[in-house]
Amino acid sequence: MSESSTIFRRLSDFIQNEMRMSHVYQPVMLRALLTNRGEASVREIAKALLSEDQSQIEYYEQITKRMVGKVLTTNRGITTQTRDAYALNGFSELSQSERDELITLCDRKIAEFLERRSDPWSHRRQTDGYVPGTLRYEVLKRARFRCELCGISAEEKALEVDHIIPRNHGGVDDAFNLQALCYSCNATKRDRDDTDFRGIAEHYEDRMPGCIFCEMPLERIIGENRLSVAIRDGHPVTGLHTLVIPKRHVADFFDLFQPERNAVLSLLDEMRLEIQKADPTVTGFNVGANAGKDAGQTVFHCHVHLIGRRSGDVADPRGGVRGVIPDRQSY
Repeated sequence: MSESSTIFRRLSDFIQNEMRMSHVYQPVMLRALLTNRGEASVREIAKALLSEDQSQIEYYEQITKRMVGKVLTTNRGITTQTRDAYALNGFSELSQSERDELITLCDRKIAEFLERRSDPWSHRRQTDGYVPGTLRYEVLKRARFRCELCGISAEEKALEVDHIIPRNHGGVDDAFNLQALCYSCNATKRDRDDTDFRGIAEHYEDRMPGCIFCEMPLERIIGENRLSVAIRDGHPVTGLHTLVIPKRHVADFFDLFQPERNAVLSLLDEMRLEIQKADPTVTGFNVGANAGKDAGQTVFHCHVHLIGRRSGDVADPRGGVRGVIPDRQSY
């Protein structure tokens, strides 16, 4: 048996019978080596792995459609968008030499940018861990493609998805712990933020013995995410009146951590859709929380009211939540 045959059998047996995979990494790396005369740099292998990463492709599909494609098509008229593609306007009128020169100009523009910003991807390396492309898109969409700190648009400055509480301090990859930051704000937060996050993860488990919301019977829960639950109000103002409650024992809305606010708002959205599906006569909502005794709070564990409203449920709904002080409701 030849040496080459022995190597083939060894590799074939390994790939078919011995390879234990938690991801596609091993066969992708071997394929890269086999297609590159048996040798490949770390960067070449990394590129091969990246080519199989569908979440990154999804992420850059959204970048294409929401950012660069929009600028070149809507704002500049350089390209035209069809359903799933872009076309360069006037491409057929360019000679091959003109196309080559334009490619050179693009290369030069990239080089000039990289010279000014020696490492424009550094903000990515500073983030604590990989976030799938589809989740990145949801976070950017929730932020309306603007930095949630300075407000700059994604069209003006690249946005990154940041862990509010870093992974190494107990932060998780759920959407409520993620925020959209431009690369400048993200770098500033990472480099200069001296907030001590130690122990915050444990605070999410804070419960108060005797609190009716901390000791909520499971059968009352109609919706839930990692940090909040939803129940029907025990003394409903209208049918399907719902409460969204953070799991942590916390006095009022203003004491919530940002991930808890995100979780509560996400569950409010879910409950709104469920109420509308259960009762199509619901045509409006009052949303609010009592914060403090003088604001009417009686249970000092934060809870947000979601009250479905129907046409004609009161004689004059004008003013809505202004009715907490009755003579100020109408104006």
